[in-house]
Amino acid sequence: MNRSSAFASVPLMTAQRVSLIGGLMVAIGPIAMALYTPAMPGVVAAYESTKGVVKLTLTLYFAGFAISQLVAGPLSDAIGRRPVTVIFAAIFCVASLGALMAPTIEMLTIARFAQGIGASAGVAISRAIVRDCFQGDESSRIMNMIGIILAIGPAVSPTIGGLLVLHVGWKSVFAVMILFGLAVALVALVAMRETLPAPQPLRLAALGGSYLRLLGNRHFMTASLTVAGSVGAIYAQATLLPFILMGQIGLSPSSFGLAMLLQSGLFFSGALVARSVMKRTSAYRLVWPGLGAIALGALFIFLLLWADDPKTFRVMIPVGIYAFGIAFVMPAMSTAALAPFPRIAGAAAALMGFLQMGAGLLIGTIGAFFVDTLVAFAVLIPSMAVVACVSYAIYRLNPHLAEPEPRENVIGAAPPGRTFLREE
Repeated sequence: MNRSSAFASVPLMTAQRVSLIGGLMVAIGPIAMALYTPAMPGVVAAYESTKGVVKLTLTLYFAGFAISQLVAGPLSDAIGRRPVTVIFAAIFCVASLGALMAPTIEMLTIARFAQGIGASAGVAISRAIVRDCFQGDESSRIMNMIGIILAIGPAVSPTIGGLLVLHVGWKSVFAVMILFGLAVALVALVAMRETLPAPQPLRLAALGGSYLRLLGNRHFMTASLTVAGSVGAIYAQATLLPFILMGQIGLSPSSFGLAMLLQSGLFFSGALVARSVMKRTSAYRLVWPGLGAIALGALFIFLLLWADDPKTFRVMIPVGIYAFGIAFVMPAMSTAALAPFPRIAGAAAALMGFLQMGAGLLIGTIGAFFVDTLVAFAVLIPSMAVVACVSYAIYRLNPHLAEPEPRENVIGAAPPGRTFLREE
């Protein structure tokens, strides 16, 4: 039996299993970020460093996360989703151990960059697995369930991180990350089945061509930028909110963790509401309401420019409204972006994740040049909402822009005369 036949003979996983495994894989990145943020003041003190240098440990984590997706996704198209997940989980564990034992701030920064590399496979591969197994509204429902699971980890991680920092010390957060990375590797080895329909040779020239094709496909770019402007805001906020809530408002690490529950809690609530509504209507019908909530949250965030004395709830309630809207947007638009590209699902998911994470990294980096972090937050986060709304408007004006691959080359292709993308 050749390798392609071996892959094809493995039964695909159920929706429930894909949701649970996908949620665990996606959560590793945000959890590693959320656990670390309450520890940042302790890192400044321990290494006798500055806030700017310690902020670099977060920025480089994002950079490793964003850039490495472009490798992890195509690699999973070539050798399989399962082995790549195990390899990158191992990288994450080793990097977390390095961060735990780092003797200098420079070594910690390097370890954080490597952590980002290890965590990067989760987003790209989980979405590729969903694309391997499901299409249409079923795929959107799986994406929604992954979002629900994803919300739980980051919701409690800042609180756990704050309590660990308070009672055990800031290095303890890296011990928890090691355990989480081991859990991902174990689940991949024991519970995950290979879903790659047919391995694709990993050729750099062909890979570059795939990325150029995706970047030139208006359907893919408008759908992906809708996701990037929505979800990317969470990553941008992660670089700005610690300095607003703990630096300007004066919250303790544990209080910061509790405040972040407004963001994750409302995202979780939005995902539950969206899941209920999707039982009666198409996921695509939820995108405009979701973008409406994002726009409303962005408006309230923009009004913070005129806040002389920022308060925790004045900052976090708009952030929560924005997050509530994201839960409505993400399932349908993630499905729409990947639908026409079954043969390069890993590469497409990787590029979408790169745009999403890269948007957060770009905005966070620009924010570092602002003298006042609150001003940066009030200007830059609403700009991401504008990108999401404009991108989706262009997407809706051009529903014919899909370029499905030829049917004879596609496993699980749509029936003749029907595209993957037409919204119902």
